[in-house]
Amino acid sequence: MWTLNYCNARATGFRILHSIYISNSCKRLLEHRTGGVYYCSQQVQPYRHIASKPPWRVLFFGSDDFAVESLKLLHSSSLESSERVVDTLEVVTLTNSAPVWRYAHRHHLKVHDWPNIDVQGRFDVGVVVSFGCLLKESLIKQLPHGILNVHPSLLPRWRGPAPVFHTVLQGDRLTGVSIMQIRPLRFDVGPILHQEVCEVPHRCTSDELGHTLAAVGARLLMDTLRNLPERISKRREQAKEGASFAPKITVSMSWLVWEEQTCVQIDRLYRAIGSRIPLRTLWMGRTVKLLDHVGKCNISLTGSPSSVPGSICFQKETNTLAVRCQDGWVGFKTVKLKKRLSAADFYNGYLHQNILGKSPMATDCVFHSVRGGPGAVGSHTHVSQTTDVYLMSTTSC
Repeated sequence: MWTLNYCNARATGFRILHSIYISNSCKRLLEHRTGGVYYCSQQVQPYRHIASKPPWRVLFFGSDDFAVESLKLLHSSSLESSERVVDTLEVVTLTNSAPVWRYAHRHHLKVHDWPNIDVQGRFDVGVVVSFGCLLKESLIKQLPHGILNVHPSLLPRWRGPAPVFHTVLQGDRLTGVSIMQIRPLRFDVGPILHQEVCEVPHRCTSDELGHTLAAVGARLLMDTLRNLPERISKRREQAKEGASFAPKITVSMSWLVWEEQTCVQIDRLYRAIGSRIPLRTLWMGRTVKLLDHVGKCNISLTGSPSSVPGSICFQKETNTLAVRCQDGWVGFKTVKLKKRLSAADFYNGYLHQNILGKSPMATDCVFHSVRGGPGAVGSHTHVSQTTDVYLMSTTSC
């Protein structure tokens, strides 16, 4: 009996001492820094250690195909048996139709519903790639090493949601990828942890450039995570000079103004947005979508009346519809009214009738310029007063 009472008393004493130790530990405010700390919380186990080196517990925020490239490398690392960069990986995305959601579902990664997520004590670092939503400061502070962002530009150049499109649209020769730390309230203003410069390939599309930068960004992200404490300690603030904004692309950007836009500008616009939003113009009051752009055309109209912007020229040998812009002619292989039509079909079915005078609107047979789209506030439609439709058989694009 004495032995039993002694053992019980001793056990009780240990529990009391243990409780006092935990209570005192929880009251101490320990320094949160890159080198790693211990902390205590009611929501997590006592003595939970915040990792100071890989592998990390990662919470990934993303949506589109660009983001999937980074998610793939993170997931691959979590499956490695040695020298892993990622310990555990979970995902936050916006809809179950997003490429990131499909990848996570296919590979059995846990997906959190935005914005209802619980991160306290469960992750070391967050990663955001093409997510599209601002993250609250309270969320950022719950991740000991903060939240990293993979951004496809050389920040502060092209802050905002569409940096790749504006890189192509403005004809930048250099671009790159920046790995930065997220700050609350504003997009793309945080300190840079890693950056790499890339040349923009000649006449590339935004889709092609985005695919290249997605691979570069995924690689830079993994390199940053391998050396995260060092990268954070050497982070640098963004330059105040040279900042530019890259807003979302919209349909209003696709309406052509033949009097103002040059061959180069139309080519850049098509390569920037053409795969998602077709270039548009007006013909006889109807919207025409211009597809399969082939670049600048060499047109000689010797003996013909002078052409005005919006004038149309059909090139029979190359089956190309050329249109006069500010400084020359640009060609398209396909147009779309109610359905897709080749340049020859459009000429034979519509333009040829006007040339022969069979249409009551023969004097209005040009493409009309539109700013901001029909009916837009401040829009301007230019209507040429000259009938300029030519059938050419000796010129080429």
